[in-house]
Amino acid sequence: MNKLFVIVGASGVGKTTLMNALLRHYECAIAYEQHNERPFQALFKQDAHYALANQVDYLLMRAEQERDLRSGDKPALMDGGLDLDFYGFTRLFHTRGWLSAAEFDLCRRLHALTRQLLPPPDLIITLSADANTIRERLASRNRINIASGEDAELLESYVADWLKTVSESHILRLDVSKENREYSTSIPIILDKIRGIRG
Repeated sequence: MNKLFVIVGASGVGKTTLMNALLRHYECAIAYEQHNERPFQALFKQDAHYALANQVDYLLMRAEQERDLRSGDKPALMDGGLDLDFYGFTRLFHTRGWLSAAEFDLCRRLHALTRQLLPPPDLIITLSADANTIRERLASRNRINIASGEDAELLESYVADWLKTVSESHILRLDVSKENREYSTSIPIILDKIRGIRG
């Protein structure tokens, strides 16, 4: 079974940009978050009643991506991931009142069963940045944004709660507030960590 590395953090922190930069230095299979491709994302942006459909769709899509990546012939890299979608975004949507307690529990059961069937990531690369940087990055990108800049701090706290349950040996924490688009400071650190995990 292939190694799986995931990049997590708040919306706008730079997960996709880092992933694209890493691909110029490291050969691996990849899976992106997908925004415009998801059938309920735009609907949810317009009507919060689609929150449950959106989250179930994302959790299933992420599980399918993990399954396919783990069975391939290259180490794998994911932008976001199943756990970020549950511990971060599903929890945020429940806090915001877009998911009821029963709907949140449905997502929790789906995530828990999936994690029993699929192993967790071998490395979680968690990105953080200051609030101004995140707001600027969110404003500059051309895609559907569900979480706003104001949600970034809440999302970071949820990710921190999740990571307390994960061994530190499986986590690489990076502050990317001052990184350029090539991630020239972070990429050598990431590659060194990945090589250590791959043995």
